[in-house]
Amino acid sequence: MKSRSQDQSLSDSRELDRSYDPLTGNPQSKPNKKTIKQRFLKLLPCCRSGSSSSVNQRSIADEAEVSTVCYRPDGLDRLIQQTNFSKKELQVLYRGFKNECPSGVVNEETFKSIYSQFFPQGDSSMYAHFLFEAFDTHNNGAVNFEDFVISLSIILRGSINDKLHWAFNLYDLNKDGCITREEMTDIMHSIYDMMGKYTHPSMKDNAPKEHVDNFFQKMDKNNDGVVTIEEFLETCQKDENIMQSMHMFDNVI
Repeated sequence: MKSRSQDQSLSDSRELDRSYDPLTGNPQSKPNKKTIKQRFLKLLPCCRSGSSSSVNQRSIADEAEVSTVCYRPDGLDRLIQQTNFSKKELQVLYRGFKNECPSGVVNEETFKSIYSQFFPQGDSSMYAHFLFEAFDTHNNGAVNFEDFVISLSIILRGSINDKLHWAFNLYDLNKDGCITREEMTDIMHSIYDMMGKYTHPSMKDNAPKEHVDNFFQKMDKNNDGVVTIEEFLETCQKDENIMQSMHMFDNVI
């Protein structure tokens, strides 16, 4: 006999599978035009189940990964508490996520492949790797809907402090609590590689190094060669340009 909590969890899962108009609350048909939400979701594809021939060609490791299909978030109420999205917004996001990711999880290689389509003039693979690791909060090589929507909530609806902490975590590649010159250099090279060599105006070969030098000149208050979260927050909060950029995606969905 099912408990009340089990019934509620099942009800939440069913709610997540339905598509609603965010304004009227009524079931909606598939939109013709791609919305901003869909563009965000396009950045996070996952492995779709292929034809029988492609299944036969999968490696043992791939089959193990595919065994995680049919992932479902634990419940809607918990995600409402953990994010700044409403119930209807989460329903719409989940529906879009499942349309793009039938298995319910995103792996890194597919993420890189799709992300590269947004930057055809350059090589986005390294930056996509860093970005994927920032979303992969459990360090298991996969991003599920909960991982995705919690990070998306911070980026779009989080406080300035939350957004800055998320950005710091992206730059802190080994997650040891500080940003080194080597880490920032890797980040800057990945960004310049992604932008490509044919930008206008053209970028100088030493541009990444100049950006890293400028970053540390501003951020490294005690000149110890690393930037801590405290130094990062203090400097960013005093920089008007950075503060304006933090509001760029406010209320985008």
